[in-house]
Parts: sequence; structure tokens; C-alpha cells
Amino acid sequence: MTTYSGLVDLHCHSTASDGILSPAQLVSRAKSRGVTLLALTDHDTVVGVAEAREAGDRLGVSVLPGIEFSSRWGRRQVHIIGLDIDPESTALRVAIELRDRLRDERARNIATRLEKRGFPGALEGARALADGVLGRPHFARWLVAEGHVADMAQAFKRYLGAGKVGDVAVDWPELADTIATIKAAGGVAVLAHPLKYGLTRTRLRRLLSEFRDAGGGAVELLCGRQNPVQTRELHQLLDLVAGEGGEPLRCSLGSDFHQPDQPWRELGCVRLPEGVEPVWAMLRV
Repeated sequence: MTTYSGLVDLHCHSTASDGILSPAQLVSRAKSRGVTLLALTDHDTVVGVAEAREAGDRLGVSVLPGIEFSSRWGRRQVHIIGLDIDPESTALRVAIELRDRLRDERARNIATRLEKRGFPGALEGARALADGVLGRPHFARWLVAEGHVADMAQAFKRYLGAGKVGDVAVDWPELADTIATIKAAGGVAVLAHPLKYGLTRTRLRRLLSEFRDAGGGAVELLCGRQNPVQTRELHQLLDLVAGEGGEPLRCSLGSDFHQPDQPWRELGCVRLPEGVEPVWAMLRV
């Protein structure tokens, strides 16, 4: 089993999607936190990977090319991380272009809805705040900047969260197709933050089984700081799925870092517990 003397963080975001640090700044912060293996996993884009890897080479941080794909399991949105992918892969490029179109359509719909609620200029304002992929956090930041809400949390609570006016459904590519794209790009597919989907134990076990059967390689056992009881219960579910036969799912982890003022999502803030099979055993590191 490959081990690392430093910390590992395989889920974080830069200004290429909805983070607030540039890829180089992100790697520098990871270095200061003692992270030795980092994966940049921006939403539906790899445009920040080259800058991050250059910074990693300069600072002595191993940087893996990654991505966090928006995907669909039934009618529920799920996120699939691709680790150790080839950023130049044709399959990856096609998948990203599709999501670009879907995101653009969603952004226009969000802006139209917000404008009907009395917030003109939402699309232009959100785009001005996005260096890369445009998402709901950019609309939230625009609402804050314009004084319509006090902070990001209020923006989501009032206008952009689940069931609110800016919650626009998207017909993302299916889970199995997303996993196939990641594997075609030479990467390992990781189910991101499975505890955040609000699933019952039975449905979560079904998701894990179907993810594994579709070619998924690992699951985020830890995504930022979380309740140790939930972590143990998720590990137990992984053991149950492994007992069904087939290749067992490995364990991944990450902070889901977006900005510095969230200590529960700080770079390198979690470690895998002893005795689990780490995803990096599957990676070219």
C-alpha cells in the first residue's frame, strides 16, 4: 500500500469553477497546510490543471489532474470525480462541451427567474464574477455584491437553494456514461460526498452498488470534516457492497475546499482511518 508522509486532498476547487483562489494560489495554500498530494477537481472543467501542476512542480506538491463531473442517478443529481485523468482526452473534451451547453442554458434560466423577481442584470453580473465555469455560487456572489442579500448563505436560502426560484433542474448525463468518460480519459471514477445526497441507508447502498457495477473505482469516505458515526456507517455500507462480489470500492477523501474562511473544508483537514484501502493505490503516483 502506497503511503504518504504528508496530507492528501483529492477534492478542491479554484477560480476555474466556483472557488475563490487561483489554481496556483490553491497549491500554495495546500503546501502551507502540509498537503503533499493534491487533486484539482473543478466542476466540469480542467482549465486550471496546467497552472496547478506548474505550481506543484515549483513548490514540491504532487498535483493530480482531476475534474468533478455533474451527473445523474435516476432523477437525482450526483457528482462524480475523475482522478488522474488525461486533460487532453477527446472523450473528456466532448463531455465537458456538453456540460458547458447545459450550464449555459441553466444560467440563462436562473437569470430570467431572478429578473422576474426584481433583480435585473443577473446574468451579466454573475458572468463578471466567474473566471471559468459559471454556477449558482456566482449568482450568489452577485446578489451579495449588489446588496440584495447579506451573504452567500442567505442567497441560497432565499433564492438559489433547493426548491427556490433559482433552483433550475438540469438533465445531466447519466452516472454510467460519466464513469465511462472518466475511464476513457484514463482516470479513476470516485463518487463524491455520498452523505450529502439525503439518501436513506437502503438507497445509498443501491447507489454504491450501481456505481461499482458501472465501473466506479472509489467513494469519498470523508469529504471535509464530518460526523465520525456517519463515517463508520458509510464504511460499513462499503463492506456490505464488497460482500456482493466484484471489485471492492476503494476509499478517497478531500476537503471540497472553495474558500479560506471555512475551516471544516480546509485543505488537508481530514485523513483516512487506519485499515481502509486508499484510492491512491489505483493512481499513477
